[in-house]
Amino acid sequence: MAKGEAFWGIDIGQSALKALKCRAADSPDKIEAEAFDFIEYPKILSQPDADPVELIKDALEEFLKRNQVKGTRVAISVPGDRGLPRFVKLPPVESSKIPDLVKFEARQQIPFPLEDVVWDFQQMPGGTEEDGFSMETEVGLFAMKRDQVFRSLRPFTNAGIEVDIVQLTPISLFNYVVFDQMQDLPPPENFNPEDPPESLIVMSLGTDTSDLVVTNGYRVWQRSIPIGGNHFTKAITKDLKVTFSKAEHLKRNAMKAEDPRAIFQAMRPVFNELVTEVQRSLNFFNSINRTAKLGKILALGNTMKLRGLQKYLAQNLGMDVETVEDFRGLTGSGVVKSPAFQENLASFGVSYGLCIQGLNRGVLSTNLLPGEILQAREIRAKKPWAVAAAALLLVGCGFSYAGAWRMYKTADLAPYQQVFGQVKDVAQKSKTELEEFTALQESYKTVDNLGQSMAQIAERQMLWPVLVHAVQQCLPQAGKTPEEIIAQSPEVGKRDVISIGSVDCEMVPDLAVWFTGVKSKYESQHPNLKKTTAPAADAAQAEAVPPADASAAAPPADPNAPPPADASAEAPAYGPKGKGYVIELRGHHYHNNDSSADSGVQYLQKTFIRNLENKKIKIKNLDGKEETVTLKELGVDFPVIYDQTSIESVMIPNPYAASVNATSAVVPKPPGAAPMTPGNAAQPMPPMATAAEIIPEIPAKKFSFVLQFAWTPQTETQRAAERVRVEKERIAKEEQEKAAAANNASTEETN
Repeated sequence: MAKGEAFWGIDIGQSALKALKCRAADSPDKIEAEAFDFIEYPKILSQPDADPVELIKDALEEFLKRNQVKGTRVAISVPGDRGLPRFVKLPPVESSKIPDLVKFEARQQIPFPLEDVVWDFQQMPGGTEEDGFSMETEVGLFAMKRDQVFRSLRPFTNAGIEVDIVQLTPISLFNYVVFDQMQDLPPPENFNPEDPPESLIVMSLGTDTSDLVVTNGYRVWQRSIPIGGNHFTKAITKDLKVTFSKAEHLKRNAMKAEDPRAIFQAMRPVFNELVTEVQRSLNFFNSINRTAKLGKILALGNTMKLRGLQKYLAQNLGMDVETVEDFRGLTGSGVVKSPAFQENLASFGVSYGLCIQGLNRGVLSTNLLPGEILQAREIRAKKPWAVAAAALLLVGCGFSYAGAWRMYKTADLAPYQQVFGQVKDVAQKSKTELEEFTALQESYKTVDNLGQSMAQIAERQMLWPVLVHAVQQCLPQAGKTPEEIIAQSPEVGKRDVISIGSVDCEMVPDLAVWFTGVKSKYESQHPNLKKTTAPAADAAQAEAVPPADASAAAPPADPNAPPPADASAEAPAYGPKGKGYVIELRGHHYHNNDSSADSGVQYLQKTFIRNLENKKIKIKNLDGKEETVTLKELGVDFPVIYDQTSIESVMIPNPYAASVNATSAVVPKPPGAAPMTPGNAAQPMPPMATAAEIIPEIPAKKFSFVLQFAWTPQTETQRAAERVRVEKERIAKEEQEKAAAANNASTEETN
């Protein structure tokens, strides 16, 4: 960066635009302010009758009228709740391999495809390096959906302002407090994670949301709290039955109102809610940072001007709460001593932090500006030089062509005319034959594609019969005759039988949408799933916040518990994707006479669902040969009990009665044998009885269920191709392991 280059830090808030222009000062712990601006909107952006696009547009136009932006660089902030910050502790690794490892971690930590997000990373200060290996390294990952980045840039693009840095608001606050409020920190090499410096809590109260940032100068933790100044205004509107504008005026001038007590009484629930949210967040921070030592709270934002709020927070949180009186690292008396700047000083923390980063004085310098924008600017900057080089090249080519033309005109071509004619004939013949060859190639491709299509039709015709056969083979009674099932036990409740009453299917364009709706049920039915498939559990817990009744304890470890509300982005990196079918089976079973461990849903999971997930079956290929496959190879996966009923007592037809009635036979009965009655219908069938003594219905315990699973049809050709791919990967892995073993052996022998 050239010396003396200026930076504008622009913060588009919900109630006002804040901008600060700074240059680097001679002292490394100072920067110089040259200009500032504070433009309050006529309406708050979140008001029901407000048009945010027009309000921001008008504010930027007013900003450009008052200030000169050309010749300076610009950094802007985006709200913290639009971004995804992650802090990952890396294992000991070669310093040169950190970018590769971080990219791998990004794929695990960011719950979106990397091509759909803009992301950046930076190694946090405080790690050590030994013999080229980085030890105790922590990396900050920051990501934002690509469409949200462009949405944030659009007002500046429309106004003709070229943005150089896009940064999350909490990270700008972190850069500000480290540079301005924590200038006496020890060098990073002296940082001890087991005994860190005291942490400063930064609470920036916004209009709709508030940012809570906790940092010791080397590590940072942040959370967005969904409470801001608007909540106080809405509380007054609701209790005092006044308009939003009137309520905003009463909030700002509470002590001048006719009844100040009524105003503060209306805002009291919001005071309590804010304290509760801050206490919950700090308790959670302590639970995941056991060695942290919390110090004071530094309050930012114009909402802190609300009378009594600072004192209320200090009393209920049991901590010192200080407001910002001045910026220690900011010079420039024309700005710093301006009454308008002093009046809104607490609102310029984000703009100040953006300038600190832009002038290379911040701890974190990540940038969420899309790479394609940077590339387009580099091309645009080099375009004049490219045009000049092309012009020189054309001039040189012109001189070269003129010299060659003069030499050509001096040549006698008559002796070569016959040879030229022969060459032309051969070239024409070659062109004709090449065209014929191309036409034949196209004909072959057409016939080949037709043949492949016909073969695929035959394969696709087998998909549904194979699926039905596979599902039938997963039922516990598969392969047994009715006589064998009855012989298994005279009691209906002890027979291994599950009945499927109906089958339904639905084609969906993206199975991930279906799985999102049933994911919580699937995970509760697979309690060990998160231990093996949920990526980066520690990082996910670090971003979650415990329920309101939790004090200092970490979130419960119950695997069946739903994820926290603000961890919705933490979807595990598994589940079906893409186009496919959702198959729904409705059925029931009577295997409910034994203990709960072998009845109801437990019996369904133990038999049918386990078979759907693990069983291997035999099917016939198109050539008549048998093939052993798993249900997953057929495309069946993620079976989940979508709905179920409690076990209920019902009456079902007596199979023995049906047998006797069908034959109209009289079965002899030994003397003294008790007749079949509802009281003893579950007892074994007497070897001899009359048709009249066999009751038509017997009692049973029925469990009904609705089961769904994802099906991505896999043809025989697709299964064969997948096996080839897996086998190639296995061979490649074995070769890598052998090469590594040989390399290690060679190294040991050399040593």
